[in-house]
Amino acid sequence: MLVESHNKPVERIFECSAEGPALRTVQDAVDVMGEAMAASATLVVVPISRLDPAFFQLRTGLAGEILQKFVNYRLKLVILGDYSQLALNSAPLRDFIRESNRGNAIWFLTDRKNLEERLES
Repeated sequence: MLVESHNKPVERIFECSAEGPALRTVQDAVDVMGEAMAASATLVVVPISRLDPAFFQLRTGLAGEILQKFVNYRLKLVILGDYSQLALNSAPLRDFIRESNRGNAIWFLTDRKNLEERLES
């Protein structure tokens, strides 16, 4: 799904469906990035339910590899959903999410309203 936000500057948003297959590998993420780039998107929204649990276990390195691909290709990434329980159980993940949200490339947001607010700020 492609949505265009009307903030300045304009973001073309590629939103992954919650029903799709889990992103289990870097190649899975690259495939999503390819779809987003083909649609001229500048921001990709991935529901938290689409991420393999290994993504949230930072020691696996999966999150770092996937997020680095998005940064390298200059695509913003929003991981959308309730991550509170995951963060509660892992101080490193909690810190990682907090640091990501301070930047402009990777955001962990709870819902569409948070996304709209972040885009407007």
